[in-house]
Amino acid sequence: MATTPVRDRSTIMVLNGPNLNLLGRRQPEIYGTDTLADIEKLVAVTAAPHGLTTDCRQSNHEGQLIDWVHEAREHHGAVIINPAGYSHTSVALRDALATCDGLPIVEVHISNIHQREAFRHHSYVSALANGVIAGCGVQGYAFAVERVAALLASAKAQAQV
Repeated sequence: MATTPVRDRSTIMVLNGPNLNLLGRRQPEIYGTDTLADIEKLVAVTAAPHGLTTDCRQSNHEGQLIDWVHEAREHHGAVIINPAGYSHTSVALRDALATCDGLPIVEVHISNIHQREAFRHHSYVSALANGVIAGCGVQGYAFAVERVAALLASAKAQAQV
């Protein structure tokens, strides 16, 4: 007999796409010198005062990111995602995020994708996101956590009415 999954609304899944494992070493003139580990610390510290925790993951593989979105759909309270290069190419990742019925989604980009090459100006994820943060460096992740915290608090307040 199948059981209904339990969603932990206090845990935010933070997903990072391809090449973000190289942060701090890859193109620091665009992405800065902070590492993925620095970002993971930043989101955890930002989430804690809101009573939230983070579950941070990174993959260079589209299918793995999709599997994690499916997991978040069942077990997490929100998704913060930097799809990196998949922003501009992955209809499959977009479709996975579309299954997250009502789950807050915030898209983050370290660089301002709208100031870069024309092919980066479109993101398949943006239309599904409750917010898009681009060009704020790694601080954008902290902004994303704050936005998710506000969305979750609003949903909780509405549920109590």
